[in-house]
Amino acid sequence: MLNKGRVVIVTGAGRGLGRAHALAFAREGAGVVVNDLGVALDGSGGGAGGETPARAVVEEIRALGGDAIENDADVTSFEQTGALLEQTLEHFGRLDVVVNNAGFVRDRMFVSCSEEEWDAVTRVHLKGHFCLARHAAAHWRSEAKAGKAPDARIINTSSGAGLRGSMGQSAYSAAKAAIATLTLVQAAELARYGVTANAIAPSARTRMTEDFFAEAMAKPERGFDVMAPENVSPLVVWLGSAEAREVSGRCFELSGGELCLNDGWRMGPKLDKGARWEPHEVGDAVRDLLSRANPAEAVHGSPPETP
Repeated sequence: MLNKGRVVIVTGAGRGLGRAHALAFAREGAGVVVNDLGVALDGSGGGAGGETPARAVVEEIRALGGDAIENDADVTSFEQTGALLEQTLEHFGRLDVVVNNAGFVRDRMFVSCSEEEWDAVTRVHLKGHFCLARHAAAHWRSEAKAGKAPDARIINTSSGAGLRGSMGQSAYSAAKAAIATLTLVQAAELARYGVTANAIAPSARTRMTEDFFAEAMAKPERGFDVMAPENVSPLVVWLGSAEAREVSGRCFELSGGELCLNDGWRMGPKLDKGARWEPHEVGDAVRDLLSRANPAEAVHGSPPETP
């Protein structure tokens, strides 16, 4: 088993991608902490009591013969995610992988986006990726300084919206772009402690994407459901394994059976005058750079170019 003996926390694991990740890790031998607040698509509601999505996933894992516990911490709470780490260590005695998956959407065109909507979306995605990973990183640093040699993983969830933008999703796109860059910094800073950090940008059917991908879901290709969340989980499970210790600071896009290593921001064409530019010179210089650059990727949902 690829992750036998390892322990993973998956946030937002009650449904969709998170549920698929949790089950896939369990099938590969990992102990799983199933975190889910049980909120609606827009982040409202939730709370403990009754049969929660997290509890249902825990029961599925136990039915498979695996070890799992549930947790309803709010991933945007530094205090609650600290308690989540402590719960994990108390039950399993270790932590090897953090999968930051929790999120919600409140789609709105930029000109209509309210301050409350902007704050809510960036908080759950960006701060939600910070809190648990920050506690985990401090734990792994302590382990490394004590000579215990962690072989740990942070797996973040970005999006094609964050890599190329998506109309009607300015807050979501901005947060997901920030997550991709956060991953680069985590990878650079935490390598000394035996921690890797990678991001995924998945295309899959979830509550957040069922309307956007309705056409693709109605027409399965290649003989399988290309939008099934389970298509993404094998990559996440592998990135969480010991085999992936040499892979860090990368962002992978995955859609159906298509796996892509995203090239990200890198230096493009250059023009060095050797002196300060004058305003009237800049136009020709920019046009020269654009003529030598790769065409920009289209923003998701933007109108097709007219001939």
